[in-house]
Amino acid sequence: MSGKNPITARGADRLRRELERLKSVERPQVIEAIAEARGHGDLKENAEYHAAREQQGFIEGRISEIEDKLANADVIDVQALQGNAKIVFGATVDLFDLETEQEVTYQIVGDGEANIDEGLISVSSPIARALIGKQEGDIAEVAAPGGQREYEIVGIRYE
Repeated sequence: MSGKNPITARGADRLRRELERLKSVERPQVIEAIAEARGHGDLKENAEYHAAREQQGFIEGRISEIEDKLANADVIDVQALQGNAKIVFGATVDLFDLETEQEVTYQIVGDGEANIDEGLISVSSPIARALIGKQEGDIAEVAAPGGQREYEIVGIRYE
């Protein structure tokens, strides 16, 4: 394995936008807040100063984390995969839960961009691992925390 982590182009763009905001807006604001708090005198009992320094540490840590993710990212153009009949990284999959009879939709994304509330599941999650390589009409069996689940694959798209 190359050591690169897969990420969708949309996920990489989201990280780049966050990085730009952190560097151009939040970092200058916290530097200004630190300078202002310093002007208030004794730093030992200056809550604004300590809060601003803590915020600065968070911002710098996040900037470093995003730069590392982008440096180690293998950006996948999901739309270039259009027409792929089998489920691979980046696929948006419509599933029918055979137990609850509910339809759900997930996109298989990189570990760093997964967000279940947005329907983005990690490529290393049990459900994604059960889906990879399957085709429309197949049944995917997933070992979920609540027990075995079965999903019928009703649609696959790359968008």
